[in-house]
Amino acid sequence: MNLQPVILCGGAGTRLWPLSREQYPKQLLALTGKETMLQATARRVDASLTASGTQVLAPIVVGNEDYRFITAEQLRQVGVTPAAVVLEPVGRNTAPALTLAALAALEGGGDPVLVVMPADHIIGDVNAFRAAVASAAAYAAAGKLVTFGIRPTCAETGYGYICAGAALTGAGGGRLIHAFVEKPDAPTAERYLASGEYLWNAGIFVMRASVWLDWLGALRADIVAACRAAFAARSQDRDFLRVGREAFAACPADSIDYAVMEKLPVGDGVVIPFAAGWSDVGAWDALWQIDGKDGDGNVLRGDVMAVNTRDTLAISQSRLVACVGLVDVVVVETPDAVLVAHKSRMQQVKDVVARLKREGRTEADAHRKIYRPWGYYDSIDAGNRFQVKRIVVNPGAALSLQMHHHRAEHWIVVRGTARVTRGEETFLVSENESTYIPLGTRHRLENPGKVPLEMIEVQSGAYLGEDDIVRYEDTYGRS
Repeated sequence: MNLQPVILCGGAGTRLWPLSREQYPKQLLALTGKETMLQATARRVDASLTASGTQVLAPIVVGNEDYRFITAEQLRQVGVTPAAVVLEPVGRNTAPALTLAALAALEGGGDPVLVVMPADHIIGDVNAFRAAVASAAAYAAAGKLVTFGIRPTCAETGYGYICAGAALTGAGGGRLIHAFVEKPDAPTAERYLASGEYLWNAGIFVMRASVWLDWLGALRADIVAACRAAFAARSQDRDFLRVGREAFAACPADSIDYAVMEKLPVGDGVVIPFAAGWSDVGAWDALWQIDGKDGDGNVLRGDVMAVNTRDTLAISQSRLVACVGLVDVVVVETPDAVLVAHKSRMQQVKDVVARLKREGRTEADAHRKIYRPWGYYDSIDAGNRFQVKRIVVNPGAALSLQMHHHRAEHWIVVRGTARVTRGEETFLVSENESTYIPLGTRHRLENPGKVPLEMIEVQSGAYLGEDDIVRYEDTYGRS
């Protein structure tokens, strides 16, 4: 039996602002360790499962094209080479995303069992998770659609629930799915917890690729048709698989639960109950709950000083944060934004993001540090008619051959060596040297060395927006 991990990378995680942004969502963050949530997910289903007679295939990743390069880079950093990175031109929820993954999996030959995992979950006990995957795969190989249910530890009102039915015979520990229920109010959640029959809906699924397509075709033929048309119009773009934009944009949006799982006859759906330190980290208070605390119940990250403070989460990215006399508070500092809120009001963080978007503020969309396929830049200062950036170019990487209508640029190399194309000339600029790019001049920056190239760029002109770029050539296929 072949086991095909599928990683779904949708969602913006707005309740984890200001760390999570539109262009840098929460799966790209390292919230509980050195690995990001995406990296931990990619390594969660591995070759250790081959002991049960299965072969674990390279993962299929389905995500947004806006952060495709940082997704690929993070996977490269942990030694994961995906079988495919499928790019969604627009978001259409999890059912279409899984359908694209199933079609890609069938292209590889055979009919693998898909292990469908959101990229933004935390699982503390990976061995327990892998044991649950092995049990789920056995049911899926027999044609069942399987989901995971987390044994609740409290009367949580922020999760949907699964009512577990009769236990199945055998050693797998699976139970028939009796019903899915929406997020309950507090008294209902207390009743669910007391009954012992209800599990949190984890949004993790296991099924054969063909079985998923058959059920979705029977229940939502419109989604299958749109996804098949989009997949048929696919093209390969370097390491990425682009599906047809027009066909996929016409696809209805729906979740795996709503489209199929909640409509299954009793007997076709199976839930695997398990306890493995699971969290979807939906908001900052959830991170406080699962992370290690000091003697005062505080979770402190970065350069944080706490005085007479308890039960508080404080994260600093760029400067000293001093907390005095705080109780049940969340403080999250980034170079361009600071969040201070009571833990009981975490669901309202999304209202801040909505207001930022209404007002056209960039803090909702991106961090000050912007990742590109060649490296990154950090906007460290700006004023009337000028902007200063710190630019880091990876070894062997190159920016596009480009031109600006409204700005000139001064480049100062502080580490490494730059190969500069300026008009018709190409030359090297070493450490402690500089060069000037006049307005309207074609230019390119490359790193021919083996160490990162670091430089300071000073832009001056009437307009300094990132859309003032005319690209003539680009290694990464950007228009």
